[in-house]
Parts: sequence; C-alpha cells; structure tokens
Amino acid sequence: MSEDRLVKIVSNAERPDLQGPAQDSLRDGWPAFVLRGEVPRAHRDAVAEYFPRYDVLLLEDDLVLARATAVALRWDGDTATLPDGGYDGALVAAVTEHESGVAPDTVCVVAATVRTGRTGSGLAGEVLTGLRERAASDGLARVIVPVRPTLKATYPLTSMEDFQRWTRADGLHLDPWIRTHQRLGATILRPAPRSMVVTGTVAEWERWTGMAFPQSGRYVVAGGLDLVEIDRERDQGVYEETNLWMRHPDGT
Repeated sequence: MSEDRLVKIVSNAERPDLQGPAQDSLRDGWPAFVLRGEVPRAHRDAVAEYFPRYDVLLLEDDLVLARATAVALRWDGDTATLPDGGYDGALVAAVTEHESGVAPDTVCVVAATVRTGRTGSGLAGEVLTGLRERAASDGLARVIVPVRPTLKATYPLTSMEDFQRWTRADGLHLDPWIRTHQRLGATILRPAPRSMVVTGTVAEWERWTGMAFPQSGRYVVAGGLDLVEIDRERDQGVYEETNLWMRHPDGT
C-alpha cells in the first residue's frame, strides 16, 4: 500500500464507530436477496462479537473504501472436509466451535466488498491482504474463501463445475473476482453447493427482485448465480447458491 494515499487498514474491533457507515456504503455491492439468508441473520451478532478482529476496513482518511470479513475455524487442510454448506456452513462451524472452545487454525473469508465507483483499482486485493496478514499474525496459517464469482450471474444455467474451468488465454479465470484471488496466490479447490440458502414468500421474492412470479417454476433473477425455485402453492421461493471454494497460500 502506498503511504502517500493516506490509506490504512483497521478492524471493527479498533473502530467500532465505523461499523454502520461501512455497512451502508458497501451494501450496494450485493443483490437484495443475498442479505436475507436465515443462517447469516441467525449468526450475525455472534460473528460480530467473536471475530471483530477479522472484520477489516480499508480507509482513506475516514472514508470506507473496502471491507473484508472473516471467521476463524478449524480445518485439517483436506478439500473433502471443507465446511458443508460453504458460506452458511462456515458461519455455523465458526460460531459453534468458538462457543465450544475449539482452537481455530484457519480463517475463512466470508465477504469482501469495494465501494461503488472504486472497483477495479486494486482495493479488494489490499483489504484481503490486510486481513490475511492479521490472520497469520494470530497463528491462523490457512486461508479459505467460498468465492461468489461476479460473472457467474451472467450464466445462471451453467453449473459451477463447468464454470470453474473457464479460463482466459493467460491461464487466469474468466471471472474477475476469481482472478483477484488468483493474483493473490489463491487456487481453486471445488464448488461449494448450497453455500447460500435464501427462503422467502412469493411476495418477498417479488419485492427483493422487482419481478412477478405468476406461476410455480424456476426463474432467472438479476444477480443470482443460480435459479430461484418458486412454489406458489406453498407460497415459497427457495434459492440455493453454489459458490467456489478457493485457498490462499498459507501464512507464516
């Protein structure tokens, strides 16, 4: 990071006064329905209480440019034993293990967002690097991420198994968010099925998406990596999103 930019990284533990502004300024980076999952809602307070050191903000003066949030958990390094359920599963595992006194050895990045209008300038890499350095200094050598590829929303009918193999001529992935992690040394592990599960009434889904769902069936929705299953008889819409597990180089 360049010192003359007056940019610094702080955690929510150090600057809790920025928690509200951080959420407000970066909320536009997510589709409305992604913020409605039952697991994140149920564990939000615990994550904020247990892991504030891994909720880091990239500041320019006191303007929040980017944010990265992680939880700490235990993982043996085997791809087969990654948390079931990806993003949701990592939250549950981290909170449950913390409350049970299990010592973590891995940090799992669960969100990273850049301020609207400032994307594409390397800020995501800076805030992720700052988070990795904090984790390494705490002895959490392993870093994993259930990545939500931004370009996947353009191909909701394509499986993540196929999408993960789409590369450019230079060998990097077609997706820009996956490339951000690759440039930090991360490698693709495997898809994370049912990583984010969002359930709501038909009316809620119509409000979240700005769409009408006149009959039961599967629908493409803006920002969705997968399809939404609408059941008008049960008055329910279910969205099960597949993310992509990636692993960053171990810290020292």
